Amino acid sequence: MPVLYKTYVNQMKNSKMFGKVYARIVSLKTMTYQELCKHMAEHNSVYGSDVCLGVANKLQSCILEQLLEGKKVQFGDLGTFYLSARTNGADTPDDFNISSNVKGIYLRFQPSRVDLNDLSSKTLKKRASFLNVKELAGLKDAEDSNDNE
Repeated sequence: MPVLYKTYVNQMKNSKMFGKVYARIVSLKTMTYQELCKHMAEHNSVYGSDVCLGVANKLQSCILEQLLEGKKVQFGDLGTFYLSARTNGADTPDDFNISSNVKGIYLRFQPSRVDLNDLSSKTLKKRASFLNVKELAGLKDAEDSNDNE
């Protein structure tokens, strides 16, 4: 299945790009954690979905534990998880207070740029095929008519 997108028009009147057409990626479904583990097990694995789920659960809790201990966590050639903070400035170091100046902590992910698993924007764009969601209805109609033949 290709990467789905839909177009939209910039409606912000004070923007230099007002009226320009842009694209957004569209997801038709969110694969649940359990579905992902089942999918992993279906890839000629000797492990069932219950074992994949157990390993994934342990991996998830260990990643979170390490992040909260101030470490970045490299996830193979996929990339690296890390934390970042959004803060408000204080006038002096002595005025800085965690409870009032830190507005949020965020989980971030930096994709790998290593050879085969290069997940940079440029490489992902090259590897993906795209389909406008408007064309999905036409595709579905074509599939249905092929099924009836």
